[in-house]
Amino acid sequence: MIPLRPPLILASRSPRRAEMLGKAGVQVRVRPADLDDGVLRPGRVPPEQWVAALAWFKARRVAERAQDAGEALSGTIMAADTICAHGEELLGQPRDRAEARRMIHRLRGAVHRTITGVCFFDPRSSRRVLLVDAATVRMGPVSDDAVEAYLDSDQWRGKAGAYNLAERVEAGWRIACEGDPATVMGLPMRRLGPLFAGLRSPQA
Repeated sequence: MIPLRPPLILASRSPRRAEMLGKAGVQVRVRPADLDDGVLRPGRVPPEQWVAALAWFKARRVAERAQDAGEALSGTIMAADTICAHGEELLGQPRDRAEARRMIHRLRGAVHRTITGVCFFDPRSSRRVLLVDAATVRMGPVSDDAVEAYLDSDQWRGKAGAYNLAERVEAGWRIACEGDPATVMGLPMRRLGPLFAGLRSPQA
């Protein structure tokens, strides 16, 4: 593992990732990658390889933008990507309401895996580290009315598989998770926590 040099540069616009890092006492600088992974297609690769590749693409994009602007980044870039695997189908972020509905209909009453890939990249040394974590999620039955009410809320936007685990459990959906729940929400914090020791703020 490469030493993580502060500051940690989060290559993501996900408020959930920033919140999880903040709760862990890690201060971050948010610099989202201008990469629309929704237009990319994985082809015939395992989901673990796909999320790792997307995380690397995002980290590299942030480094390239800084280099193009003549900026020397002094910290460590961290990028991540999350996807749901239902059988052979990979479910990323839905593009619209219709796709969100299709995803929830596919996942309800079934078991799927949620996989998150993380890339740490040091732009000074060009060293990178990739890690992947997965959790198994069992979603109970959800009525059509409940699905439509959820879609009306727009809470599905920007979420792999069109849902956030903690929000749906709080809303009363019957969902069980085997593995790290944080992996389902975008960052495998159980695995990442020990790596952040040198980045935590003094009051954490």
